[in-house]
Amino acid sequence: MKSCHRMPFGAECRPDGSTRFRLWAPAASEVDLCLATQSLPVSQSGEGWFELITDQASAGSRYRFQINRKLKIPDPASRFQPSDVRGPSEVINPVDFEWSDQENDWRGRSWAEAVIYELHVGTFTPEGTFAGIERKLDYLADLGVTALELMPVADFPGTRNWGYDGVLPFAPDSTYGRPDDLKRLVQAAHARELMVFLDVVYNHFGPEGNYLREYASDFFTKRHKTPWGEAINFDGRNSRVVRDFFIHNALYWIQEYHFDGLRLDAVHAILDESKPDILTELVEKVRSTGGQDRLIHLVLENDNNAAHYLQREKRQLPNLFNAQWNDDFHHAAHVLITRETDGYYGDYANNPARHLGRCLTEGFSYQGEPSAYRDGARRGELSRELPLDCFVNFLQNHDQVGNRAFGERILQLGSPNAVRAAVSILLLAPSPPLLFMGEEFAADSPFLFFCDFSGDLAKAVTEGRRGEFARFEKFSSPSARANIPDPSSIGTFERSRLNWATVNEPPDAEWHGFYKQLLALRTEKILPLLRLNDRPAAKFSLFADAGLFVEWQFGESNILTLLANLSGKPERYAVKPRGTVIYGADLPASELPPWYVAWLHHP
Repeated sequence: MKSCHRMPFGAECRPDGSTRFRLWAPAASEVDLCLATQSLPVSQSGEGWFELITDQASAGSRYRFQINRKLKIPDPASRFQPSDVRGPSEVINPVDFEWSDQENDWRGRSWAEAVIYELHVGTFTPEGTFAGIERKLDYLADLGVTALELMPVADFPGTRNWGYDGVLPFAPDSTYGRPDDLKRLVQAAHARELMVFLDVVYNHFGPEGNYLREYASDFFTKRHKTPWGEAINFDGRNSRVVRDFFIHNALYWIQEYHFDGLRLDAVHAILDESKPDILTELVEKVRSTGGQDRLIHLVLENDNNAAHYLQREKRQLPNLFNAQWNDDFHHAAHVLITRETDGYYGDYANNPARHLGRCLTEGFSYQGEPSAYRDGARRGELSRELPLDCFVNFLQNHDQVGNRAFGERILQLGSPNAVRAAVSILLLAPSPPLLFMGEEFAADSPFLFFCDFSGDLAKAVTEGRRGEFARFEKFSSPSARANIPDPSSIGTFERSRLNWATVNEPPDAEWHGFYKQLLALRTEKILPLLRLNDRPAAKFSLFADAGLFVEWQFGESNILTLLANLSGKPERYAVKPRGTVIYGADLPASELPPWYVAWLHHP
């Protein structure tokens, strides 16, 4: 089976052996195609477009565009950059890869089955490549996860980066392998019944290696500002081409690479006043054309808790997006485990168990309430009528670990008993859980912020990173901030690699067994309930200082119950849970031990 996504820009190999090159450069008066041994003029075709069809290039050819006989640039829609973001692009013919996954009847998996494992390609394995991940697929399938989520792979400057500084969004970074290596990873995952999601960034371009402002400045707008400067132009002059660029990017990953879904990064920083907005148009296009023969899942990161993007139709299928990462769940659980109240954790410091109970039964905890962290601005929209599978819960992810000064993981911040209690809630609650690479075996390697910039930019990033923590008391002095790892140091990246040598040794092996046991229990006991009803009637109540009692009713008599003491001291309780214990110790008579968690099912 062959797969190719056709798009109105970039290099396209044609059936007759020629190659079509197309570039949108409204600020250019001349464009030339620079091949290894010659330059060819590219003709204007109207409305800022330049196009050339030639038999002087084919799959494997290296090329650049030259703007106005001066600036040489890579193709902004390059499918591959073998020599990084400033080097020439390579013509890729996607039909050269032979797919077999759909011939083997891969049609995806239902969203109800999602157990997501987020990983960074460069630090997940010693090799730091797509092929390295492929060699770990049997391990992941055996663990019980059902979906891999790759942090962004779009080409970034240098050899190491989280991926959110990508500048060529159609080109998998050459540090990780060639395009066919990524396709082989996806195909091998499907052979093991694992979905593969990709994190994509449509809110900004990275600070190094992007040339769009030189010849297509309408990609950006001064009407809106983001943390990265001028916003991408989704609603101003010439925005149609900009919108199409990102819509095609989403379709490209799904159609040409067979990804099962996308996670859209920080969409609260996508500013668009048009109707429909770019998120709505993109998701509608993906739903109508992206995966007609298989299930496609689309997930948001959205600090605004904009529940309207998650509405379901009568058959409970998504109108737009399947789900959103639920920061509220993480923040509430984190405060319970660690008692930290700095920054945004302050919004959850007052009765974190209540915030957690609301997340477990209504999705968001902030559904329009004022946020002290945001200077009293109201945050969120009503979510209590949405199915609980609209909310991806987690205790760790790249942001929540990596945005700490020293990249500490949760077991370095809270007691093992507290973490164990929280994990049992995460993995057995109805909402889809997400794990961050290595947490299942209690990895103690940090996940630090790293990049590979040079010169003044590297210095500015280092200073900016350390300056972010100046408002914290323990980093108030310059000497304390100087101890924060330098993002540009190769050592910072190397320290962030997972250490697989400990996975079969105590205590890591015990943690691994614990996660595996819970995920097996989720498949056996929880998944049948989710298939019965994805919108159960749910309620919670609190007792003592941090006692939590939650019930989900999936039918007339099918009730799932959580009883938990989320504190480090015994707590008396008087609630009367129904059903048989499916996880945890037998119910004590009247007092729950510290960090006690029990799950019950009443059929």
